[in-house]
Amino acid sequence: MTIAVTGATGQLGRKVIAGLKARGSQDVIALARSPEKGADLGISLREADYDRPETLGPALQGVDTLLLISSSEVGKRAAQHAAIIAAAKAAGVGRVVYTSILNADHNPISLAEEHRATEAALAESGLTVTLLRNGWYTENYASNAPMAVAHSAVLGSAGEGRISGASRDDYAAAAVEVLTGQGHAGRTYELAGDSAFTLSDLAAEIAAQSGADVVYKDLPVADYAKVLEGAGLAPGLAAAIAGWDAEVAKGALESDDTTLSRLIGRPTTPLAEVVKAALAG
Repeated sequence: MTIAVTGATGQLGRKVIAGLKARGSQDVIALARSPEKGADLGISLREADYDRPETLGPALQGVDTLLLISSSEVGKRAAQHAAIIAAAKAAGVGRVVYTSILNADHNPISLAEEHRATEAALAESGLTVTLLRNGWYTENYASNAPMAVAHSAVLGSAGEGRISGASRDDYAAAAVEVLTGQGHAGRTYELAGDSAFTLSDLAAEIAAQSGADVVYKDLPVADYAKVLEGAGLAPGLAAAIAGWDAEVAKGALESDDTTLSRLIGRPTTPLAEVVKAALAG
């Protein structure tokens, strides 16, 4: 079976490819906008640029299963995903595995809108599909641990909202299982970490591991967006991220679903381990 992975040079894509190689999967193809960035992957590389549909058909020739890792370009993803879904159908791809968002059908976070559009496009395509509705990566917050130590604060607008996050390693392991295992065709998996945390919990963990005085400072959404802009984010993206936090405060990313740990055959990675890795650099 030939497996192709989009976004292969990104953080999740690289972990999935490493997992497939560890499983002994021989026919794995890395798809990327800039294939030269994946020279170190040690597998076949093909150019696949969402914004250049003419690259997608050739990239998918002979592919049995496609892992469609959602694009990182918020605001463009629905159209980009529609292009590769159409190309997959035309190329005769047998199954598409898509990384969506937790509780995509009713998640209020604005980010979910493009995921819902993609899931609808997949349903309309007639392709065999597996949906991996991934919760938040713990690294989304924990990666800022060194900055939190430097400024003695974790900043956000999530209040005491609980986040059922898991690590990229956890989500990559789930993708590898679904790509190589049996019985996953046509399934939808809600994937969340075993233990939820608040940003206050994150600050306390950073403080405990670093020995620094780190606290969580909850900011109004507009103020947090201004902080993110000051850190170099574009105004639209800064506003979006702050808005996501506001939904987190209402429970948008909390789940008691343990499908992820059952799927990967082990507990999901604890917050402490992700913070430790972030502080180690």
